[in-house]
Amino acid sequence: MSNLETNSVEERCESHPDGGGIQVLGSREVPLGGPRAMPVRRTLPQRERSLIGAWCFADHYGPDDVGNTGGMNVPPHPHTGLQTVSWLFTGEIEHRDSIGSHAMVRPGELNLMTAGRGIAHSEVSTPQTRILHGAQLWVALPASAQDADPAFETYAPDPVELDGATVRVFLGSTAGSTSPVRTFTPLLGAEILLEPGADVTLDIQRGFEVGVLVDEGEVQLRGTTVRWAELGYQPPGESLVALRNTGGTRARLLLLGGEPLGEQVIMWWNFLGRSHEDIVGYRREWQSELRGAAPANPRFGTVEGYDGDPLPAPELPNSRLKPRG
Repeated sequence: MSNLETNSVEERCESHPDGGGIQVLGSREVPLGGPRAMPVRRTLPQRERSLIGAWCFADHYGPDDVGNTGGMNVPPHPHTGLQTVSWLFTGEIEHRDSIGSHAMVRPGELNLMTAGRGIAHSEVSTPQTRILHGAQLWVALPASAQDADPAFETYAPDPVELDGATVRVFLGSTAGSTSPVRTFTPLLGAEILLEPGADVTLDIQRGFEVGVLVDEGEVQLRGTTVRWAELGYQPPGESLVALRNTGGTRARLLLLGGEPLGEQVIMWWNFLGRSHEDIVGYRREWQSELRGAAPANPRFGTVEGYDGDPLPAPELPNSRLKPRG
């Protein structure tokens, strides 16, 4: 997914740390996806927190009535230095990329694209989609894997039924379930449904920091309330995540965790690199490919099958880009 808000890491969101170390991060609405930009709620990155483990970007959208809004239509655009994680609650999205992948993103099924040294892709909600609702997440690759080969894979985790809760683990391990999907740093990603009044305690690696992104209802994370479209942050040091639904309706959330990356990164538009010069070079190469002046082995390549033009990169700011994390 294309990030149109190029200065996202410099924006301010509401942040409420409690005495027990839980931080609650608010969201803001931003446009995403080119000329027919659809609104999404962004909780990561922001001034107070750039990374949770290697998770560096979290957008949450819908339920969106496609008949009224036109749905998602993100033209081909580039990525470097990261993995994109697509997770739907409702609807269907057609994914195409420049390494030849063509897949449908469906509810309950992980679609993970590794950009590595460079890839381009498009995302379009399908004609049969009526309501579009989901999350788009990015994972920063460590410096050692920044130039990894691009790749794409899907995985549909089996639900784990607990007392009052259903857990689908799409990355990493918890609740007795382990995802086979490869990551380049230790990560955790899961969808959790909590019935009214239910509470669940999940095991995590002690070195993990975790985020809880609430999609429906509200939950308590270790006693701190996290409401709809907010992200609760638990710092490293715990081996458990304790969640409770104190509301009268079902709650749904995404649990995102991982070992602190321990590296600084620069995110600008759809690129992730380690220096200002990295980003300048990626932008120059993408613009060159759009003009038809790409070398014999282009970094990003061509997305076949999309009806329309690729997205040009926005102008870089006049000042140097600053690392975060």
